[in-house]
Amino acid sequence: MPRLTRLTPDTAVGASRDLLADLSSRHGRLGDMVSTMAHSPAVLGGYLQLSRAMGRAKLHRGTSERISIAIQVQQGCGLCLDAHVGAARAIGVDEEEIERAHAGTSADPAIAAIITLALQVYREPTSITDEQVIALRDHGYSDRAIADVVGVVALNILTGAFNLLAGLTPESDAGA
Repeated sequence: MPRLTRLTPDTAVGASRDLLADLSSRHGRLGDMVSTMAHSPAVLGGYLQLSRAMGRAKLHRGTSERISIAIQVQQGCGLCLDAHVGAARAIGVDEEEIERAHAGTSADPAIAAIITLALQVYREPTSITDEQVIALRDHGYSDRAIADVVGVVALNILTGAFNLLAGLTPESDAGA
């Protein structure tokens, strides 16, 4: 059961009202997370800005979704995990790769290496080595793509932690 209430453009105030009204006019339905984030215009605005920025990341979308799956398995946000699995399927990531992402790996050594990096950024960034970064470059990742991993992880930490705090689950989102 959600711990925080959803807001609408009619019930939100100030900057949050403006953000929700804009989102509603552009997208129609407002999801539970965004509607609940509106309690803090700083959190909602930050999420929207980071989400837009990460849309310009140099990581392949399929790789980014696999990273997100691996992070959300660790973090435990079912709402985020379901969303990223659905997004991965929608862009053609096969079920075996989705299962591997759940386990924090991939059959593709380059994708497995970047997922490993993402999990280290999430759990223990001090364990990242120079050799590991060199190996990622050898797999064809640019410095920008490697740096983008931190943004993908940060976005997942923000959304997952918020949903867990707010008590948002796949079941609570289904009726919205």
